[in-house]
Amino acid sequence: MNAALYARVSTNGHGQTVEPQLLELREYCERRGWQIVGEYLDEGISGAKDSRPELNRLMADAHKRRFDAVIVWKFDRFARSVSHLLRALETFNALGVAFVSLSEQIDTTTPTGRMIFTVLGAVAELERSLIAERVKAGLRNARAKGKRLGRPRVSVDTARIARLRAAGASWRDVSTALGVSIGTCHAAAPGRSKKPATRAAVSA
Repeated sequence: MNAALYARVSTNGHGQTVEPQLLELREYCERRGWQIVGEYLDEGISGAKDSRPELNRLMADAHKRRFDAVIVWKFDRFARSVSHLLRALETFNALGVAFVSLSEQIDTTTPTGRMIFTVLGAVAELERSLIAERVKAGLRNARAKGKRLGRPRVSVDTARIARLRAAGASWRDVSTALGVSIGTCHAAAPGRSKKPATRAAVSA
């Protein structure tokens, strides 16, 4: 089996290095008889960051099926959150790529590891369903109380628009004075067409 190793440290220097992680990962692959075909190392990069160069490269290579398994030392070296971990595991599962975390002893090449992945996925799905239901319940409650949903309407002083235009102010000047968009000014202006303003009209 071809394996990819992923390791990360938050601080580059001060004695922190990915080497201890890599040593254990390499030894694990040697014991399993797996061939290491890539090492992806993010050094000096916080795990909270949405984008990590080497992690991004690993995910891209996973989609190209350049390896059969991803091996990490610990979950928090790989994922920034539980939801991020589950999304990655779901991606690997769909691609037929196994995932191994040494510290947590999770190995999706084994029946136990696959069972744990299934349980984690079910918990994540339940959480998504509960969140969606809470949102729907909140909307129903708001409607029952007569609350208006969606973006609030902008109140525009149409008389002031008329005065400013009569005084020779441009639509841009009117927009600035009222603190609303030029399109809103056009729509609210007395006697104006409700169609969007043309570029020529806006610059007038």
